[in-house]
Amino acid sequence: MKKYYTRACNFFYGSEARLLINKNKAIPLCGNRNIAFNNIEVFIRDNKKISSKTYSLNQIHLLTPDVRKKVKKDLKTISRKRSDFLNNIKFKEPTIMGILNLTPDSFSDGGKFNTEKKSFKHILEMINSGSKIIDVGGESTRPGSKTISENKEWERVKNVIIKFKKKFKNVSLSLDTRKSYLMIKGLEHGVNLINDVSGFNYDINALEKIKKFNQPKVLHHMQGTPNTMQLNPKYKNVLLDIYDFFEEKIKNKDIGKKIILDPGIGFGKNLKHNLTLISKISLFHSLGFPILVGTSRKRFINQISGNYDTKERIGGTLASVLYLLSQGVQVFRVHNVKEVKQGILVFKKILIDS
Repeated sequence: MKKYYTRACNFFYGSEARLLINKNKAIPLCGNRNIAFNNIEVFIRDNKKISSKTYSLNQIHLLTPDVRKKVKKDLKTISRKRSDFLNNIKFKEPTIMGILNLTPDSFSDGGKFNTEKKSFKHILEMINSGSKIIDVGGESTRPGSKTISENKEWERVKNVIIKFKKKFKNVSLSLDTRKSYLMIKGLEHGVNLINDVSGFNYDINALEKIKKFNQPKVLHHMQGTPNTMQLNPKYKNVLLDIYDFFEEKIKNKDIGKKIILDPGIGFGKNLKHNLTLISKISLFHSLGFPILVGTSRKRFINQISGNYDTKERIGGTLASVLYLLSQGVQVFRVHNVKEVKQGILVFKKILIDS
């Protein structure tokens, strides 16, 4: 059975985008008239065979009826404005998610913020630098890491989770966990977003257990477990396989409609996989939800640019963020909030506002 996929491409920005939209020569991306496109890449998957071809919008009539029907449906989804379902977040604007690791062994900053005083000092710094979401995690999921108990994980994060909303009412709080026990605890204390790197595959009853809270979730892709994911990741086609994963998960009625998609850069992917996902990220707009990407300090930057310590990968982080921004990605999970915010402001001014 053949399956078809539609990726928006050939983007225009700012006044040029608005002009082309007004002339019906381009389509707005996600309802944002500051980003438009006039080409599409159509993928056809037929058992083991995969092909793709790029078309301009005025060539859609050349497609076969079944392909044309799917493309037109996808174009409606791609152009539709995204629902602003997360506390005080407007997905039309780029949003920064600041990372707070309350772990002794995270790959980048393990142990640096594992006291309450240091945690809240860093949270305040990230908020003042431009972060609209703070993502709190108490279990390392770096390559090779092992699972800890739910009680130990909760002990690490509970003080921040319990006190966060009393201090920062207008900032969205995200909880990075794979365990329903922590999800429930967090949601009971005002967590706005659940970020499960396993894609809700680790705790198979998690979605059912937290359904009653009706809060947004990050649907994240990971192949394998943190302990095994980088041993030898393989895909038939990384881009389409992850698209299919998202599509299947979205069908689960327990996940709801408040979803942010994260393809999971570095989570069961090699360098080629990561670069393919980044370069073709706009495919996921056809699923109809905001997209989050976390490239911050990831190993692929080191593999491309040389032997740099994790804290010396800001340049590569920013380069990837700005490319993803140009492709319509809405949320960026980063460590260096100040530098990324500055880069986004300058890039946006040049690309869109000038």
